Amino acid sequence: MRNRRRAAPAGAALLLGLALLAGCSDVEATGDAGYVSADGQLTEYEPADRGEPIVLEGEDLEGQPLSLADLRGKPVVVNVWGSWCPPCRAEAPDLVAAAAELGDSASFVGINNRDSSTAQAQSFEREYEVEYPSFYSPDGRALLAFAGSLSPRAIPSTTILDSEGRVAATIVGRVPSATTVTTLVETVIEEEAAGGTGDGDG
Repeated sequence: MRNRRRAAPAGAALLLGLALLAGCSDVEATGDAGYVSADGQLTEYEPADRGEPIVLEGEDLEGQPLSLADLRGKPVVVNVWGSWCPPCRAEAPDLVAAAAELGDSASFVGINNRDSSTAQAQSFEREYEVEYPSFYSPDGRALLAFAGSLSPRAIPSTTILDSEGRVAATIVGRVPSATTVTTLVETVIEEEAAGGTGDGDG
């Protein structure tokens, strides 16, 4: 179930992401539905193989500035979702529960993808009592920041960033449970407490 691997080179990852956004074939096939219907596929990255911090800036569903850089200093759970996506609806309670359980030890942020208006996304958040913010990305381009670890068509998907903003784990498809998310975050916290955030150059 768990898969540990090395991060892809940044240049190749960006080219791959641009190709997928343009509509090329993808191993995480979504089919005509436009979302990943399979159970979550988990990949974890060793601390020395996590590459550069993810850089993403934009606006939230209220039109306010939002930046991943402002969340550094503790793990961040990034969930890619759309109000139109059935698996996103199915996993929302687990993500909300994980956020509540982890409290101040981690931050949560969403990337709302391919909703034609913020009103649809805000209705979703009210229905599932989602209190953390989301980037609004109707064209899906926000996902290019994760090229090499996530496909631009990987909806839903969830990424765990370490305190430096680097990808520590990804789940493509619906998160299996709230416990899966909390365990991944706690693993990152434990690694960092043990001094395992370095890039291996020291």
